[in-house]
Amino acid sequence: MTAESGTHTGREGAQPPIASRAPELVLCAVDAPLAEAWTAAAEKLAGRVRVHRGSVLDVVAQAVVSPANSYGLMRGGIDAVYARAFPGVEQSVRSAVLAFHGGELPIGDAVVVPTGEAEPAWLISAPTMREPGERLPRDTVHPYLAARAVFLTWRDGRLDHGPVRESVDTIAMPGLGTGVGGVDPATCARQVAAAWDEVFGNRHPR
Repeated sequence: MTAESGTHTGREGAQPPIASRAPELVLCAVDAPLAEAWTAAAEKLAGRVRVHRGSVLDVVAQAVVSPANSYGLMRGGIDAVYARAFPGVEQSVRSAVLAFHGGELPIGDAVVVPTGEAEPAWLISAPTMREPGERLPRDTVHPYLAARAVFLTWRDGRLDHGPVRESVDTIAMPGLGTGVGGVDPATCARQVAAAWDEVFGNRHPR
């Protein structure tokens, strides 16, 4: 059971109508620099956006974000945490990537797979790097592309039983590329905020 981002959903027919509101977005950080960057960004965003200082797995959410690599390998950072918490989720991601993308999920796209748990029930894999362990350049836009893929997946993606947005009200998001990828927390926060504004903006009041 998977869902792709809106660009792929649109190939199968008319886009579903845009939801009347955005999801709740919980920006998670275990360290101070990222928490401070998230807080500065969240203060400027419209909608239900808040910061959680602690593990992404401590948040009550229907979906968590995996800033993985294009091959769905979940061996380091937060992805390794997910793989331990949700046995089998790595294989589910890799199977979805193979089925829908020939084995390599492009940066800027996303897939949704079940975690096997009641909550969070879903994991949204949106790669920030092509190769596992890749160090991203200072001028990377991969956090923006990954965040945009997550938000489009929520807005336009479909699961076997209906739209993603009907099953997911809250998304818990860790830093995108700020670990192994080496992205500066402030850069990540600015890019995630830009993606949120692009996909939702003022069209989704509180």
